[in-house]
Amino acid sequence: MQTHGRTRRSASGKWAGVARRLAGAAIALLLLPAVTGARAAVQADVTGTWNFVVELDIGGGEPVFVFEQEGETLTGTYQGTFGTADVTGAVTGNAIEFRFGSEGAEAVYVGTIDGDTMRGTCDYGGVGEGAWEAERQP
Repeated sequence: MQTHGRTRRSASGKWAGVARRLAGAAIALLLLPAVTGARAAVQADVTGTWNFVVELDIGGGEPVFVFEQEGETLTGTYQGTFGTADVTGAVTGNAIEFRFGSEGAEAVYVGTIDGDTMRGTCDYGGVGEGAWEAERQP
């Protein structure tokens, strides 16, 4: 039993109000995300046309990627220094990984999405490794 914010011992010697405190704690935990501004990870969507700036060990380029995303599955096209190629990959939360080319001559990009921009690293196998930044076209 609670009186003015205090808990007092019941006649049986057990603490009254324990169940109320536990229930209140459970409610507080349920409300914590709303109160603190915490939120569950949101799935980014990269559907659209993206202008990239890529810097490799051997030089740089400015390819254009067109992405289509369905859930976590990513498909699309690459157009740049190495011609045109189909792209496959995945988006999980704000992380992206995609690739194009053929086995032995495959480019792999890994990065982080932040709204209409993203950045990360890439590996072009024997051609070299590097970093990239991208911006979605309006």
